[in-house]
This record gives sequence, C-alpha cells and structure tokens, in this order.
Amino acid sequence: MDLNQLYTKALNAEELTVAEGLFLYKNAPTQDLIFIGGELRKKHNPSNKVTWQIDRNVNITNVCVSGCKFCNFHCNLSSDNAFITSIAEYKIKIEELERYGGDQLLLQGGLHPKLGLSFYADLFNELKGMFPNIKLHALGPPEIAFIAKKERMSYSDVLEALIEAGLDSLPGAGAEILVDRVRKYISPGKPDSQAWLDVMGEAHKLGLVTSATMMIGHVETMEERLEHLVKLRDLQAKKPEDVPGFLNFIVWTFQDKGTKLEVDGVINKVSAEEYIRTIAICRIILNNIRNIQASWLTVGVDTAQVCLHAGANDFGSIMIEENVVSSAGAKHKMDAYGIQKAIVDTGFEPQLRNQRYEYIVLPDCEFSKIYSVEELKSVDRAL
Repeated sequence: MDLNQLYTKALNAEELTVAEGLFLYKNAPTQDLIFIGGELRKKHNPSNKVTWQIDRNVNITNVCVSGCKFCNFHCNLSSDNAFITSIAEYKIKIEELERYGGDQLLLQGGLHPKLGLSFYADLFNELKGMFPNIKLHALGPPEIAFIAKKERMSYSDVLEALIEAGLDSLPGAGAEILVDRVRKYISPGKPDSQAWLDVMGEAHKLGLVTSATMMIGHVETMEERLEHLVKLRDLQAKKPEDVPGFLNFIVWTFQDKGTKLEVDGVINKVSAEEYIRTIAICRIILNNIRNIQASWLTVGVDTAQVCLHAGANDFGSIMIEENVVSSAGAKHKMDAYGIQKAIVDTGFEPQLRNQRYEYIVLPDCEFSKIYSVEELKSVDRAL
C-alpha cells in the first residue's frame, strides 16, 4: 500500500477497508494523521464551534448479570449493596440537574434479571409526567436485547413501547469492541456484537437518535478496533435517509483500577499519542458520522484538547454525576466554566448543544453560565 494514495482517499472521505485503516495507523506519522483528521472535521463541521453539553448520569440499578470484567460498579441480586433508584431520588437529582441548566438524563441500567419492560415503561412515564421537558437518553442495546429476550418480544416492539413511554434517544452503551472474541472475554454475559448492531438498526428504522461508542486499551488488537469502526460505518450507511442514525461517536479508554481485568494482568497502556492517533483514525474511517467526541473524562483535558485538532468536534458533557467509569479510576472533573475555557484555549468557540446536536442557549440557572470567548480569554490576561 502507498501512504500518499491512502492520504488522498482519506481526505476525499472515501471508505477505507480494515486493512487500509490498519496500514495507515501503523505507518502514518502522527502529525499527518492529525492533519487529515482536522481537515475531515472541517468538512463535517465547517464552523469553528466545538459543542458541549450539560447532563447527568443516573444509574437505574447496580444489579447486573453481564459479568463485565472491566466494571467495578455492578453487583448481584443478593448483594447488600444492590439498589434500584427510587422516584424520590430521581426527583432530587433532576431538580439539581435543572439548577445547573441541564435538560437531559442519561439513564444507565444493568441487566437486572427481575426488571422487565413494564418497569422501564412505567419509570419513563413517571419521570416524563413529573419533568416533561427532561430528555431521556436511556438504556442501550444490551438492555434492549435483554428485555426483548425476557419478554419474548422483538427489538422493534420493545423500542416502540419505550419510545411511547418517553425514551428520546438511545446511547451507544455496551459496544466495547464489536468483535465476539473480545466480548466473550471481557463481558461474557452481554449480547453478542450482532445483537448490538441489530438493536441499533431497529432504532434507526424507528427514527431514534443514537450514539456509538468504542472502549479501547484492554485485550483488543488494533485490527479489531478497525473492524469495530467499519461495522459502525456499514450500519450507518444502511439507515433510512430521513433519520439521524448515529449522531455521534465516542471512543474512551478502559479504566483498570480494581477491575477483574487488572487482576488478570490487563492494564490500560493507551498513551496520549495513541489516543490522539485513534481519534484521527476514527474520523477517517467513520466518514458518515458527523460528530466525534473526545473523552476528557478518561484521558484528561490536555489530551482531549489536542483531539480537537485531530478530528473531534465535541467535548462531551460536564457530567454532573457519573459512577461507572469513575469507580474504575477515572477522576477527571470539569464544570461549565472549565469545559468552555478548555475549548477556547484550544482555539475554538464553545457551543452548548442538546442530544440532537441542535445549538441551544443556556437558561438562567443557579450554577452554570455561558461565557463569551472574550471573557474566557480575558482570564489569562488578568492573571
């Protein structure tokens, strides 16, 4: 293969094969990948804006039978630590979210053996009844597949019932690496990669906004990362023309502290440069997904800032609450000021968004404020 030919193909946003992507990753200098990723970001998002969001992650339950070796948060049904979040707790959490100016609840579940479709539909209905303006970005393909199997229903029928109950969008949770060799080892109780893709395919047919994710830095190979990306690209290409499909993609690094994988000797060794190169490759391979997010939560703000020049155009959320990744060692924190300042310091303009990537204005609220670029820059001058 010839690097210059692959550069031309990539810059033209043409489809690269797994083999071509792998060759590019292994042989292209980092500065070339950053340049190509940055040029492609401009094609997908011509403005100088970098988007961000205010939302809150709430765990519906910590009971899960998937047995993921990278998760410290889950427990079994008989554990003294087992919980199901109560409506009273949701009320407190959502009221705080609204004081911060947020309007989205990311509801992360688990494969709870005793919770079926009626539980989730009733929960969504009740939350929407109390807070009609809150958007529910909830569950994920593993939960949908698990509920469908439990209820002996199709994926489509489960999704339709949840949409009717108030589901607004479907996260890309539980993708990890969409290669079954990897999945069988790190998450043995989760549905296989095809089930994940099939759920998302049905969600796209129903017009749901969805996200896609990839977790790197454990037992996967670089080739398997590329296989994952190509599967996402191919599924996105099959969506109906008039629906959003995958509106964004997030790649995050495995957090190893205290996990079963760490006990097995699997340690996250992804360097800042490797993550930046991966962001660029993701932008190159995912030629039909417009928005790519840099995971400052798992790699830190400095690395995420460089990723804005390598293909990423989104800085994610201030994440008022996050329990799963932080339980395995992710300790980075940012508030509304910090995330806007980080974007401006990188040469971009921060823009608040919702899950549909529509630009929104932050309402008057107790804790958050939208700063002008001039205000954010003046802090450095004042110092």
